[in-house]
Amino acid sequence: MTATDATPPIRLLLCDDHAVVRAGLLALLSSTAGIEVVGEAGSGEEALAMAARVRPDVVLMDLQLGDGMDGVEATRRLASGTGPAPEEPAPRVLVLTMFDTDADIARAIEAGATGYLLKAERPEELFAAIRNAAAGRTALSAPVADRLMAQMRTPRPTLSERERDILQQLARGLGNREIARALFISEATVKTHLGRIYGKLGVDTRAGAVAVATERRLLG
Repeated sequence: MTATDATPPIRLLLCDDHAVVRAGLLALLSSTAGIEVVGEAGSGEEALAMAARVRPDVVLMDLQLGDGMDGVEATRRLASGTGPAPEEPAPRVLVLTMFDTDADIARAIEAGATGYLLKAERPEELFAAIRNAAAGRTALSAPVADRLMAQMRTPRPTLSERERDILQQLARGLGNREIARALFISEATVKTHLGRIYGKLGVDTRAGAVAVATERRLLG
């Protein structure tokens, strides 16, 4: 596949920890006009190192990458220009994942992802998203866009002062016992408040609570 001299192909780097998935994407994209796969990475660390070498326009990034750096942290470093080659223009990062929870979407977008696509998308949607990402336009799967719109329509959850205190400690990475000591309350009380926080934010993990709270500016 070659592009015209006036329109160079979009240089794309694949990052997914499953070799079979990368092979499938490579086969799919290699026959697509205007897109050139310039590298493959199986981990976040490898994606950063390879991006410095091949200088992609777009990185197609999975969120779950096994052990080591996850896709969100790799996205943050790539999008912020703090990777191995900060002097180079930052590539656009297009998330391609199976996960569409509010927390996952919030973390990826907060990290600087240009778009968020689900692996169930049709090839044509993927091609269009890559082109949009390369042009700096937002690219979202329809279900992801629907979830974001629903979040925007939903009033911000009202947290009590104590719940905000606990959420602040949670964002610092403290465990239940450490939070209890810092706020001079019992661990049982911490657990009770955490349950209420999870319910209000629509999450079921500590990381999810922090991600959603950050995205909705509840930690300020």
